Amino acid sequence: MRVSVLGAGSWGTTVAALVCKRHETLVWSRDPGVAEEINLRHRNQVYLPGFALPPALTATDDLVVAAATAQVLIMGVPSHAFRGVLERACDHVPPWIPVVSLAKGLEDETALRMTQIVEQVLPGHPAAALTGPNLAKEILAGKAAATVIATGDETVATLLQEILQRGLLRVYTNGDVIGCELGGALKNVVAIAAGMAEGLGVGDNTRAAVITRGLAELAQLGQAMGGQAATFAGLTGLGDLVATCLSPYSRNRHVGEQLGRGRKLDDVLAEMITTAEGVRTTPVAVRLGDRHGLELPICRTIHRVLTGEITARDAYAGLRHSPAGTESGPW
Repeated sequence: MRVSVLGAGSWGTTVAALVCKRHETLVWSRDPGVAEEINLRHRNQVYLPGFALPPALTATDDLVVAAATAQVLIMGVPSHAFRGVLERACDHVPPWIPVVSLAKGLEDETALRMTQIVEQVLPGHPAAALTGPNLAKEILAGKAAATVIATGDETVATLLQEILQRGLLRVYTNGDVIGCELGGALKNVVAIAAGMAEGLGVGDNTRAAVITRGLAELAQLGQAMGGQAATFAGLTGLGDLVATCLSPYSRNRHVGEQLGRGRKLDDVLAEMITTAEGVRTTPVAVRLGDRHGLELPICRTIHRVLTGEITARDAYAGLRHSPAGTESGPW
């Protein structure tokens, strides 16, 4: 099987490094220097410093070549670049091949999930999402992990499961594409909140409360949009939420932690070479909450912090005055 991964960031490169052990794999980078380094030195020092990549993995900066040679196309670009890259590649993608999204976000203007964009740009191609508690550096280091391939086509799910499962990475299948993608996108908002708690030093009890109530919001919105309740208690909901909220490798947690320490959002983002999807997802989540008549207090509070309306300290001070109500909810 010939697999092309579009995007040579940390997660795209990691997935390509796993797949190339049994399948011919080509990774596309928009940066010719990154592609050259992968080919000549078997490294990607920009996104995965200190890690050696398999010699079998090859790279290119030619998007047409990467798209045209694929039998499976994996999209490893952030959500804000997803449609643009796919539109540039679409005329060269062979008919009917599966297209897999690695992005955990929602399109800003449309609030669409990534598989919905695939269906718009490449109609007739099976669309899937790979999502779960998957921190790239831990997986590349060979640590055990589990992930989910979400698609409504069982035959495609089985094929992709075989291609992606390697060593200690266990790949499950799930037909609830809506729930899986929304879990992956919305948990990033909660991770910013959890990071803020860490930066403020408010304590583990507070952080646990925010994570738990964040899961409730995630599940409420996800179900309102058509996801299944059980999905949000699984790898793409609770599992991904825990990893992203607690790991020092988490970009969104890092953003929240820096905000909690009093830094400005623009300064934090300017230092990052990778994308914190939660920053872009937060306003989309608020709009979706309005559309479905949901309060989503954590999402709305994080939005106020990100827009500069209040500080992280103000946000957590407000928790002391929020009415508790009943814990049970529609999820």
